Amino acid sequence: MKKIRRLPIALAFSGLLAISAHAAPRHGMAMLGEPALPPDFKNLPYANPDAPKGGILKQAVTGTFDSINPFIIKSNAVTGPRTFVFESLMGRNGAEAFTEYGLLAESIDASDDRQTFTFKIRPEAKFSDGSPVTTADVQFSLETLRDHGKPSFKNNFSKISKMDLVDDRTITFHQDKGDRELPMIIGLMPIISKKSWAGKNFEDTTILPIIGSGPYTFGEIKPGEMISYKKNPDYWGKNLAFNKGLWNFDQFRFDYYRDANAAFEAFKKGDADIRGESDPTRWTTGYKFPAVGEGKVLLETYEAKTPAPASGFIFNTRRKIFEDVKVREALTMAFDFEWANANLFSGSYKRIYGYFSGSELSSMGKPADAVEQTIIGGGLRADIMDGSYKLPVSDGSGRDRKLLKKVVDLLGEAGWKVSDNGLVNAAGEQFAFTITIQNPDQEKIALHYQRTLQQIGIKVDLRTIDDAQFTAIKKNYDYDMIPWTYYNSLSPGNEQDLYFGSTGKTTDSTRNYAGIADPKVDAAIQAMLKSKNREEFVSAIHAEDRLLVSGFYMVPFYVAPQWVARWSYIGSNPPDKQPVTGFESVTLWHNP
Repeated sequence: MKKIRRLPIALAFSGLLAISAHAAPRHGMAMLGEPALPPDFKNLPYANPDAPKGGILKQAVTGTFDSINPFIIKSNAVTGPRTFVFESLMGRNGAEAFTEYGLLAESIDASDDRQTFTFKIRPEAKFSDGSPVTTADVQFSLETLRDHGKPSFKNNFSKISKMDLVDDRTITFHQDKGDRELPMIIGLMPIISKKSWAGKNFEDTTILPIIGSGPYTFGEIKPGEMISYKKNPDYWGKNLAFNKGLWNFDQFRFDYYRDANAAFEAFKKGDADIRGESDPTRWTTGYKFPAVGEGKVLLETYEAKTPAPASGFIFNTRRKIFEDVKVREALTMAFDFEWANANLFSGSYKRIYGYFSGSELSSMGKPADAVEQTIIGGGLRADIMDGSYKLPVSDGSGRDRKLLKKVVDLLGEAGWKVSDNGLVNAAGEQFAFTITIQNPDQEKIALHYQRTLQQIGIKVDLRTIDDAQFTAIKKNYDYDMIPWTYYNSLSPGNEQDLYFGSTGKTTDSTRNYAGIADPKVDAAIQAMLKSKNREEFVSAIHAEDRLLVSGFYMVPFYVAPQWVARWSYIGSNPPDKQPVTGFESVTLWHNP
């Protein structure tokens, strides 16, 4: 049980003075360095403060939902509450790698080592029922999310060793883990109303509206069909500089459709106002309906400045068949991206490299510096260390014999040989495994991979399961290979241990789906977390990337730009004035 206390006033102020001896309240905090925006900034760089207000933004999404509480495990949560209804003490500026500015809190005051940090809540901050946001709500939020929310909340919030409620507006957090990211994580913690949850079970799914402090409240709710969010006319933060140019619509509405084709047809008819497209064939050939030619529908391409999503087929190294790194390298080599890109994706994709592809954090093409060499300590192949390693390129035929011979040769070094019974080991057992998938898009690429591997005598079965089953097998790592995507930012942090830390090899419910247990990866993650300047930070990430690439834990897929279609009555800033993550829908507005 964490120790929580309310300090006597005299002691409280003496504690604050002690903190202030080496820190002062600030309007924002950067993970590394200083915030880019001054205390008197007028609006976020990608927001249009003169955007018209009013109207409705309709979006078509796929799937279903049975709960509007986005913070618990067992719900199939609806789209949007975390964005529109719930706020945090700080808000993130999407134009910077990782910097937060005051939202519910007017300031943050952190010690130099960030072991102690204090938030002061704005006096005007209120929930939608008119009650003030207080430190009791902040305390309740941390305890409730830690003890009854998703595992990620527990992983992060359990690092808080003590909370001091100085007064109704001032709260001080203490940690003893040396985690420099923790104040930023607490700053982004969703704040929920203690009063509104009295007598209720937080872990139960619900479709009854929940109280938040955000710019919108829950509107119409039809489970599995639609949900709307209506602007709160009494929203406390409407005049904050952080919010200028955001939240321009009176209502956001999400309609649910059974699949992507149905959602696309809804957009074509005007039942949805914007659409993010993920299908390259549809983007290339499907957007030729009359409204596009008439200029009523606009097609735009956005390039994110963040690392490309690290997507691919994940090897479960807990399975004996994937223990040998030579086996994993050979199967990575066998994936024929060139054929798939030309025949399945209209040539729209680029191959990713590693886990931070396309950003300054990628190790591709960069020799390891002294900091990296100290972290890695030798043992990696030369082409990984000097940055010259590249994924193999096939001839695009789907039957590249030279490349497949290299694959077979490498598998031979691992004890596998071609026979009349396929590729077998010394005991005569065929190389065989199962790829578990969820949907037709995954099946398409899995079938292509299956056909390629069959050419060298490997037996690959495909197993399709639903979302609930997929969640279950991920929890206890009951699979051979699965498709997965890791989303990394320009400021990776504690989630890297959840993704790739050694404890995840034997601990359920992490995201270490590959079963990585490499002390050097752990060391790189710790070096990243303890970095005090950008140079050290980038070097640590480069070291992590090299180690993960050299381990061949994933058959890397591909990445595309962000494709967005919108009806012309929806206004938007141009692609070059968007956050580093790319397209941002909460900056849109309705053109009267």
